[in-house]
Amino acid sequence: MIKAEIKKLHSPDIQDLRSYWPDDPECFGFLLQAIIGPKGEPGEESFDMVVCTPHWLAKKYRPDEIIVGRSYLIVFEYDFKRLALFLDRFVERCSAYTWREVAEKLSRLGVWEFEDYNVG
Repeated sequence: MIKAEIKKLHSPDIQDLRSYWPDDPECFGFLLQAIIGPKGEPGEESFDMVVCTPHWLAKKYRPDEIIVGRSYLIVFEYDFKRLALFLDRFVERCSAYTWREVAEKLSRLGVWEFEDYNVG
């Protein structure tokens, strides 16, 4: 059985996730890339999500728009430790007989870099 683990959390928008504090704690959003691979094994792949607050969503989208919430991680405050713990727990529950099956489970959290990739 293959289990997953977070190898790294990264944001191209934020230099240091641990010390980051949003300018407006009630209205922020940023891209978070969870770099995840097989537990205890080499290899990693990116699962991308937007961490944001409800106010940020309301500001970003018009009231008449409809959005699909997939790959949005909605928080009410920024707390890196709580965010990392949530992600660790989610990832720990993802296991299967193949990495592709594990990755498909992980893609419920964020967009998997190889999600629509088809091998010829």
